[in-house]
Amino acid sequence: MAAATAIDLPATPSFRLDGRRALVTGAGRGIGLAIACALADAGAETILAARTLAEVEAVASAIRQRGGRAAALGVDVIDVDGTREAIASLPPFDILVANAGTNRPKPMTDVTEDDYDAVLDLNLKGTYFVSQLVARTMVEAGISGSIVLMSSQMGHVGATGRTLYCASKHALEGLVKAMALELGPHRIRVNAVAPTFIETPMTEPFFRDQAFRRDVLSRIKLGRIGQVEDLMGAVLYLASDASAMVTGPR
Repeated sequence: MAAATAIDLPATPSFRLDGRRALVTGAGRGIGLAIACALADAGAETILAARTLAEVEAVASAIRQRGGRAAALGVDVIDVDGTREAIASLPPFDILVANAGTNRPKPMTDVTEDDYDAVLDLNLKGTYFVSQLVARTMVEAGISGSIVLMSSQMGHVGATGRTLYCASKHALEGLVKAMALELGPHRIRVNAVAPTFIETPMTEPFFRDQAFRRDVLSRIKLGRIGQVEDLMGAVLYLASDASAMVTGPR
């Protein structure tokens, strides 16, 4: 009887992030808080950044209490110089999740210059320059890192009352594609997560309008509003070796 031929089976790539450092912006609540938890649970040393230091300090403390490694960083990503100084004082990161963002829904004819600056400065300018800063340190340190931008379904469609938000998220989708091309030679992957409506402190006031809630539910095939937990696995996948050949989808 012939001996069985040995089969060299492939090993499943790990979703673990042990030994890696991650930065999550807008991490004090909602989606950012959940993402920070996911990365810390997977073993990453996670820095939670937000304008309100007390908020991210409380979240970082809760993560440490359940065994994760987390620290808080008080920074406003709109302040590019201040963000640059804060990041320069830290060791380089392996992972960035640029999540900080805002929305001011209103008819296009009522949008003010202040509205424009508030939404575009945080959603686009803040994301662009924090990504630039982290990417630069990754390149200098020779790190094969992962950058994840928080986009939205509104980066792919239009919606009434959301001209500013749609403009900012469509811009992020283009930014992801261009960044991936530039940073690919450095083995830095760039991706975006574009969720549907997620129940967060930011969206909770909108969902009080039952007509709005019914309209949203009618458009979601699974028949329920998204929860922050629904995004944790997606970001963990993009941050880990499980997505080692995933970058800049076009």
